[in-house]
Amino acid sequence: QVQVVESGGGSVQAGGSLRLSCAASQFTYSTSCMAWFRQAPGKEREGVAAIANNGFTDYANSVKGRFTISKDNAKNTLYLQMNNLKPEDTAMYYCAADRPPCIATMRPTSYNYWGQGTQVTVSS
Repeated sequence: QVQVVESGGGSVQAGGSLRLSCAASQFTYSTSCMAWFRQAPGKEREGVAAIANNGFTDYANSVKGRFTISKDNAKNTLYLQMNNLKPEDTAMYYCAADRPPCIATMRPTSYNYWGQGTQVTVSS
């Protein structure tokens, strides 16, 4: 049974940093497509960053230059390094994954496997 588990969320002040991690069982990270999404109360789920099986990355405009998505294939772990956090980054953050053949997009429909989410709260 596939399990996707996020960790690393928390509460920080504006300008602070957090690193989220995602462990997905029964996935080969080197060939999988993976992404981070977030959803704030009353808003739709939005793509934050995606990473393809060849390492190509894509980011939402709102986080470019502040967030970095990466993965450690040996440790089967996906990361999201978040720097210079802003109050508008407050949301539940979700890890999403899919096996090949796959396309790493920032559309939720591109992924079949999701974690339960980890809360990120940024205070001003």
